Amino acid sequence: MALAKTIASIYDRATDLKSFDQTKSGVQGLVDAGIKQVPRIFINQWKSIRKTSNSLELPVVDLGSTDRALTIEKIRMASEKMGFFQVVNHGIPLSVMNEALQGVRRFHEQDVEIKKRFYTRDASRPVVYNSNFDLYTSPTANWRDTFFSFMAPSPPPPEELPEVCRDIQIEYSNQVLKLGGLLFRLISEALGLKPSYLGDLDCDKGLAFFGHCYPACPQPDLTMGTTKHTDTGFLTVLLQDDIGGLQILHQNQWVDVPPTPGALVINIGDLLQASFLVGVIIKRYAVNISDISVMSPNVKYWSEYR
Repeated sequence: MALAKTIASIYDRATDLKSFDQTKSGVQGLVDAGIKQVPRIFINQWKSIRKTSNSLELPVVDLGSTDRALTIEKIRMASEKMGFFQVVNHGIPLSVMNEALQGVRRFHEQDVEIKKRFYTRDASRPVVYNSNFDLYTSPTANWRDTFFSFMAPSPPPPEELPEVCRDIQIEYSNQVLKLGGLLFRLISEALGLKPSYLGDLDCDKGLAFFGHCYPACPQPDLTMGTTKHTDTGFLTVLLQDDIGGLQILHQNQWVDVPPTPGALVINIGDLLQASFLVGVIIKRYAVNISDISVMSPNVKYWSEYR
């Protein structure tokens, strides 16, 4: 009898992971089912996540400024000291940014049977929708659902993108590619190089579009939307909704980064920030929607080794 109880008490994580994955409904499916407790696969034992300082105002770079030298210096300082900065007057209309967020929301809120058509762990598919790319290898699953597509240099045929966000996914990706070209020119100069240096290396040719959803959690202190990580591409452009939840590791403290209307958060990825550790996590309190665009010479290669 004692042996039976011992065996029953053994946590079969592999079975739980497989059962969750096979629903093809993601974290949103758990919320829709009305769960009151976070499943064990999502419980994060990293206690230090609760130790945060006050909110942090990221450096703001005005890309519309006529003082190019000052703009370059601000980018250099922010990249060296934090690895993050915000950009305003970046050329992407607020209407496009808002519609991009709404497009991601529409995808995640549509009928689960429609979303299941895109559910896969095959990263070569035109559109990949799932919960946790590293579900079977990470110590803890994150409270997050995601869909993504490689939008450059070889985007999927438009008809293969989700109908509810197809047009805005294409439009927003094109806008981010233009912004990326400008940022790489400015970063090149911030590194003391000619403006075309990073562009000549094709750093701005690849683009991966990620649409994240962090559903409301019944026990937010037990799990994370995204655990500590660094971004492995060259440049990440983050558009978060007004709920926020982003935290970054700065001077060994986790600090909140509240959203700024009209601004985009820029993260210098590992390939440009080899000497500076930048950590990122997402807290889980309310529903959060975000778009993340990652720029890299060959995003398919980057994705395989993320």
